[in-house]
Amino acid sequence: SGVAWNESQHCRLLLPERLQLCRRHLEAMPSIVRAARRTQALCQQSFADMRWNCSSIQRAPSFGPELLTGTREAAFVHALAAAAVAQGIARSCASGELPLCSCGPGPSEPPAPGSRWGGCGDNLSHGLQLGAAFTDGPARAGTGGTPGLRAVNRHNGAVGRAVLRDSLDTRCKCHGVSGSCSVKTCWKGLPDLGEIASDLKSRYLAALKVTHRLVGPRKQLIPKEGDARPVTEMDLVYLINSPDYCTPNPQLGSLGTQDRPCNRTSVGSDSCDLLCCGRGYNTYTEEVTERCHCRYRWCCSVVCRRCRRSLQRHVCK
Repeated sequence: SGVAWNESQHCRLLLPERLQLCRRHLEAMPSIVRAARRTQALCQQSFADMRWNCSSIQRAPSFGPELLTGTREAAFVHALAAAAVAQGIARSCASGELPLCSCGPGPSEPPAPGSRWGGCGDNLSHGLQLGAAFTDGPARAGTGGTPGLRAVNRHNGAVGRAVLRDSLDTRCKCHGVSGSCSVKTCWKGLPDLGEIASDLKSRYLAALKVTHRLVGPRKQLIPKEGDARPVTEMDLVYLINSPDYCTPNPQLGSLGTQDRPCNRTSVGSDSCDLLCCGRGYNTYTEEVTERCHCRYRWCCSVVCRRCRRSLQRHVCK
């Protein structure tokens, strides 16, 4: 992340299968770096209250076992990264940051009454194309694990891009006297990546366990359980069950949940019962100082007092 990415020699920092792609699209590397950072932050936000809290993503690209073996967690990370890279490139095109692309093409359907197409829409098609080339590089090059793992990673990356593609919606800006909005200029834009992460989190919870098996002339991903529903292009899939992440196990990529803060009154995944895996928790009392009794003083400041209060914290044993 500290690299300027303004010389092709920097591309040697990447995996070999991405080297030539980086050199051909050096100007896109800042967008891809920002997408990687956003993926890290959103993954940790999305799983902050769960046993696996995505902290291991900070070691990228030296992932732990749970992100290298086809787990549910790996499915989420691959999908989110694919969506983030495609979105980042699409928006960089629209902002003029990339010289080889510009605004997205105008919509083919007629605008709504009282509006017109204009502005500069996100270039989703270019983002999807270049994003797929970059994020699917190892799988397409035949590297990155077994054929089954590569197939799962390709599938989950495609799910991330499909969710992003379906999220493209119409944005408008009003024009008119005194804000009357007599005419609206509209374009197609992508939402914040947080919305995509929330959608993918739901798909993570409903992910299908699959196997890579010969079906007819070629191998396909099919449900591991015979009575499970067929795999669709919008399903996240995984190959192996995840550990319970309750206790440390470096071989499985589990850091355990000891010393994690928990919520004693919650009934969700952040509850002390679930997060501490039944081991119980310790309660600590600490005093905090905070602003209080704030009032507005004419003109023009806010004056507050400093108050101390006791705060209870609960931490897993």
